[in-house]
Amino acid sequence: MNLRRLLAFTTVLLLPPPFAVHAADHEFDGKISRGVLENYLSRSITMLDLLTGHGNVDDNIRMLKNIGAKFAGRTIYLWGQESQLLTRLAAARLTAPKIHAADPQMILQACVFEIVSEDVDKLPIPAWAFEAFGQSVEKRNFRYENMLYPGGRGHNHWRKGSSIPDISQQETKLWFYFLAASYIDVGCEAIHFGQAEIMDGNDPDHRHWGELLGKVREYAARHARRHLVLCDAHVPSGGLLHGDRLLLDFHSFPLRIVEVPERPQEGVLKVGAMDSIYGRSKGGIAPSGWRCEHLPYLVELDNWDVSNRPGQPNVGGCWVWGYDEISWFAHQDEAYRNQWLQYAWNWVREHDRNGFFQMPGSRVLHAPVGNQHWYYANTRSDAVPQGFGQEETIKAIWSVEPSPPP
Repeated sequence: MNLRRLLAFTTVLLLPPPFAVHAADHEFDGKISRGVLENYLSRSITMLDLLTGHGNVDDNIRMLKNIGAKFAGRTIYLWGQESQLLTRLAAARLTAPKIHAADPQMILQACVFEIVSEDVDKLPIPAWAFEAFGQSVEKRNFRYENMLYPGGRGHNHWRKGSSIPDISQQETKLWFYFLAASYIDVGCEAIHFGQAEIMDGNDPDHRHWGELLGKVREYAARHARRHLVLCDAHVPSGGLLHGDRLLLDFHSFPLRIVEVPERPQEGVLKVGAMDSIYGRSKGGIAPSGWRCEHLPYLVELDNWDVSNRPGQPNVGGCWVWGYDEISWFAHQDEAYRNQWLQYAWNWVREHDRNGFFQMPGSRVLHAPVGNQHWYYANTRSDAVPQGFGQEETIKAIWSVEPSPPP
């Protein structure tokens, strides 16, 4: 690391803590106050595939407890391969109780992504899914073709036989409802709905999203651990509203890191960079009944792919030195990774107090580091020899005692 880079980050580390969050209350039932929601978002960490057993489950739980995490993101999901759902749910039923035994307040987040494949045709539709939408019960499987945009939009978008679903199609709502309810049943209290806006091309006023999310919330009110499910999605528009009612409990988006070409491999955050959400989260009446000018949101080190010029500047688009965000982060040296987490945490809180930086804990690397195709924040040990070592840094950042809100 050059001297300029070192001095810049040393200065960041010496700054006083930015805007604090509310007193550490994590209690909710049926509804959630803004203060409690922000307490969870302020202790949020991405833990991809936590519930399905990726990595060392026991050490992951130990790490979450050690750092004081309260919200574990992306713990179970499908990306196509829908017939694997029952196997994944079986794994989650074994793991979720272990996590909640370690911390009963921990929120586990599942994902319902912007993808459906022909594999979904192998899964039967339960009677209760039809009944939730007031439909006659049929004995049949889900139908891939009935979830797609009429006219070909988004067909085979991800690969042949794997497309973007259309939320205005009743079959899509049946599938998403079944997925969300299944995740709630294994102990999840939050669901990320991916790139929701690319699925609502036939839903200009978000009526269909409103219907689906309403049904999911009704199911959670009866079956969730604390009678509530927190719904979010990536929202490049700044949020989804039906009238003045916010459809999501919080918003989320990638960090949108800007590379610094004259300082190799460095990345910074900027208001207004690309389609970043800073200062743009829409407000209204939240699902729990409180009104806000701007809904709280999470920003994360996202993953999507690697370019054909990894490690090179000026690739364009959202690439950071030719990588997606988490791959760029993982390719940095350990000292820079630790310093950058403190920088990003401070920067987000200083530039938009509605935003919270979701820490990286477990995530796929499309550009492997050596032979490692997965990022783990865990401290390196015999249990996790491939840990990248950000655990204690996250704990230190989060250890600052919050002061009362302004």
